[in-house]
Amino acid sequence: MVQPTVMLVDDEAPFVDAMTKRLSKRNLRILSAHSGHEAMEKLRSEGSVDVVILDVKMPGMDGIETLREIKKTYPLVEVIMLTGHATVETGIEGMKLGAFDYLMKPCDIDQLMMKVQEAKNKKDQHQQKIIQARVNKIALTRGD
Repeated sequence: MVQPTVMLVDDEAPFVDAMTKRLSKRNLRILSAHSGHEAMEKLRSEGSVDVVILDVKMPGMDGIETLREIKKTYPLVEVIMLTGHATVETGIEGMKLGAFDYLMKPCDIDQLMMKVQEAKNKKDQHQQKIIQARVNKIALTRGD
């Protein structure tokens, strides 16, 4: 099984460094960004991110704004919101905007790994449906 490519987005560098080490040991390919703008730049240049783990509270472009941009530009990329400042309202807003899930910091690493795998599976299923729809369309236009 191909391991997911995960982008960690958090303005707290020590947190990103610690999580990168912990998740890399679990055979994930990790990219990191310290702001919403940097995350969008890396998504543009990288192109193959499966799951974004996104902090809600960041200066400048916050997590909700970043989520909105990711879903608008890269609708298949799944986003797991992560925060130490969880409010029900923010969680609901994130889910309405298309977040895959919402976890509190500090989160259990096994729980996070499970959510990453579930998010990757969801993305793969969407990609398969798109591929199948294209195959069906080609078959119809050829009259097979």
